[in-house]
Amino acid sequence: MVQLFLSEPTWSDTVDDKSVKHRISLLNELQSLMWSVLASHGGQSEARLWLCNSISSMSSVTPRHRRDLFVKILRSKPLKRALAAQILQMIFEKLPRKAGSILAKRSHLLEDFFKGNPRRILQWFSCFAGSGNFGHRKGAKALSQFAFVNRDICWEELEWKGKHGQSPAVVATKPHYFLDLDVQQTVENFIENVPEFWSSNEFADSLEDGEILFVDTKFFLDFFVNLMYKEDAKEVWELINDFLMEESFSSLCHHLLIILEERDFCVFLESLRKVLNPRIESVDFGDLSCLLEIILSKCRDSASIDQLLILNAVVSQGRQILRLLHEEGDEDEKLKIEDIVAQVCMCSSHPSSLAPIMKECFQEKSIESVKLLGLQSWALHYRLSEDCQSPESWESLFIDNGISFRKSSSYELLHSDGFSEEWESDLDEKTSVRLKRKKKEKRRKKRRKNLDDSDCYDNELLDIDMSKNRLSLQSRAGSWFLSTDGYSTSWSSVDLPEHLSKYCFSTWMKWVFARWGDGT
Repeated sequence: MVQLFLSEPTWSDTVDDKSVKHRISLLNELQSLMWSVLASHGGQSEARLWLCNSISSMSSVTPRHRRDLFVKILRSKPLKRALAAQILQMIFEKLPRKAGSILAKRSHLLEDFFKGNPRRILQWFSCFAGSGNFGHRKGAKALSQFAFVNRDICWEELEWKGKHGQSPAVVATKPHYFLDLDVQQTVENFIENVPEFWSSNEFADSLEDGEILFVDTKFFLDFFVNLMYKEDAKEVWELINDFLMEESFSSLCHHLLIILEERDFCVFLESLRKVLNPRIESVDFGDLSCLLEIILSKCRDSASIDQLLILNAVVSQGRQILRLLHEEGDEDEKLKIEDIVAQVCMCSSHPSSLAPIMKECFQEKSIESVKLLGLQSWALHYRLSEDCQSPESWESLFIDNGISFRKSSSYELLHSDGFSEEWESDLDEKTSVRLKRKKKEKRRKKRRKNLDDSDCYDNELLDIDMSKNRLSLQSRAGSWFLSTDGYSTSWSSVDLPEHLSKYCFSTWMKWVFARWGDGT
């Protein structure tokens, strides 16, 4: 029997101290082996991404707090140029006009941007309109307007491709003549001889919409980062502050957390813990990000990154870890983990054997203890994946652990990657397990009569090849509606290990949070 610990223990029960220490030792050994598998196959960076995704779903971070979290890192030493550049990149893409308005006030600094760079010159200043078009655009509009207004000082700097130049009077009536302008040479003349153009209203106006930022984004990212750190430009910092308050916390986490150095990530996590303020009484225990939010905010000890990476990975990404182990782990690692999981589950026969770890959680509010519960839930995930291979074994597990269930009448279509498509069913079967098995045997005999006598069919598993997707119809594995989620989902044997391990962890944390809430 696999004990899922779904009945709240009697906290006063005494448990052999030696067995508790042995369990903790096994769980720590399991962590070391899992971490070794992750590290040896590039999984640590993926585990970091998993944690960032979980953090991004936290809901109690206010706009002011999310601004302060990232500004604190931006203002720290050494300079965080990469982080600043990533934030500015987001601003360029979402709010180019706000960045463009700052650039327009410093238009004179862009003279060097075009100097000696024909590509940039042609890209920005060649947008002259032909006959019948709406008008010149970008730098072409600025060039033509400035040339007319200041023709007495700059018209002779215009270079024409024809045999002779054009007069202002002619071009005024036929603006499409600007198509004959030698743009590159003209702009180079302005760089050399018309410095007034670069600080003019005409040129500044062409920058306002921020479109120039995409002529050479890297240049302008460096330009704005230098304004931040070398000039401490108030306007740039205000733009960043406003953006951090307006942008969603989820978006900021997805774009920014993954690029932080480990030291800065630790600073972020520690600062995050101080601003989180979830309400335990309204927590959704089915939302693992919500659980992590409370764990971070209520635990007294500062968690190391490794602790949080493992805790988040085993609770939210148990199936991916199992897959990585099966596909990438060597045989020695697999055997060691299998042996440890067997021992962990073997010493779990007493319903109160997890109570000491849970008591430490609500007494010490220790992330280390919560991590041990997470490892225990993953051990259950592993054990269920290996041991429950038949409908009978699943239904025996449900009965032994007090989980009410209904048999689903639908079959699960399983993709080749092992994930299932959920088929809805409204079957409400309340007969005994013995009667269910008789009905199943009757259905099985009927199906066998309808099958062709050829050997291409398997009574256990029917394989269906459909173009590029190979689907498998599990004719015998079946699926169940469970009391764990109010009978809302049809769970197949493929998805049950993950569902039940997550349900176990959330149940255990519900008991822990109840103690945190009443101050015991």
